[in-house]
Amino acid sequence: MSSIKARWQTCHHTQTNTLPGFLRLAVCRRRAKAFTLVELLVVVAIIGALAALAFPAFQKVLITGQQTACTSNLRQIGVALMTYANDNGQLLPETSHTAFFGQSWIYTLEPYLDNVDKIRICPADPKGAERLENKGTSYVMNSYLFVPEFDSQGQSLGGIANNLMKINDRTRTIMTFVISDRADVSDYEDHTHSSAWTSWNAVTRDIAPDRFTTDKKPDHSLGSSNYLYADGHVEKHMASTMKARIQAGDNFALPR
Repeated sequence: MSSIKARWQTCHHTQTNTLPGFLRLAVCRRRAKAFTLVELLVVVAIIGALAALAFPAFQKVLITGQQTACTSNLRQIGVALMTYANDNGQLLPETSHTAFFGQSWIYTLEPYLDNVDKIRICPADPKGAERLENKGTSYVMNSYLFVPEFDSQGQSLGGIANNLMKINDRTRTIMTFVISDRADVSDYEDHTHSSAWTSWNAVTRDIAPDRFTTDKKPDHSLGSSNYLYADGHVEKHMASTMKARIQAGDNFALPR
């Protein structure tokens, strides 16, 4: 009793002099009495509930920021591709499918980008650090545009074959996609295999149509991703929309 009384007197006379009388009384009573376990548990529960309410909003803001940064990366890659083509008779850079080691677009676009190591990695790519270390990329070129096709005799089958001038409608032709988590991290994974996109599973082996989402599904049908078009603009498309197109027989990688 004497210790409690001493704490009361100390609190009353020295620590609460600037408070009104009724507040001084309430504060001193609380200081003279410790928090109970129930009170502590209530406080912890309230903090937990507030955190649970705030987390989805924080996660959404984070994903929006990552998608915006990814859009900027793709736009810069688009500008670099156009500038390269202007310097090389409208020819686009090669991918690892045809280029010698160290000569694919990841390397040849370096002089056209302020920071190629930063721009070639999507901030939402869970394998981004590994790709950076292995000279890989989070962005893959559309094989319909960047990979020449040949018959069994080695004769060219025509097609776009890295020639920007052969794309009829650049505003509707997708040039670059965001890579799938299922793809390897090496610099050989720098292009798609678009002609094999006869199923949604084949698509998601190459690209991540659900790169930006707060709720991943096994079939990759939630969320959205960014797409760089051949005229340099970037669009966001919902994964569910792209899946419906593939299921309807519309390979959205085909040049328009």
